[in-house]
Amino acid sequence: MNAITDFASFLQAAHAQPEPQRLLFVCLRIELPEDHDEGQAARYRAGQGGALLPVMYVDRRAEEVESFDALVEESRAQGESWQILLAAALAGRDGRPPSDAETDEQLKVMVRTVHAGGDLSPYLAFDGHGEVLWFE
Repeated sequence: MNAITDFASFLQAAHAQPEPQRLLFVCLRIELPEDHDEGQAARYRAGQGGALLPVMYVDRRAEEVESFDALVEESRAQGESWQILLAAALAGRDGRPPSDAETDEQLKVMVRTVHAGGDLSPYLAFDGHGEVLWFE
């Protein structure tokens, strides 16, 4: 299997899986925390750092997502701006997609992880152009 290098390769990998996939997306905005110090403010102004704030989340069956641009357009229609798209795929079983309850629970886990400042390495992250981001 090829490495995931951008959103298109993420979609390709999801379509190649033997079980139906539900794709989970959390849109994040980068903000300067209220209790920031001057060093944090300077890094934020330089485009490095800040706090991640979930502004919306959604799930889609893999076949419902045609492209990164379509997903961006959908979020804009909701009136939300964001800088990072956190993504994951949830596999079904026995030819059936994951249930709504499983999907909702995993989305809530993703959102709670962001709020807690937890480890985001289990998820993929994409910038506003659909390119993979790596958290340091």
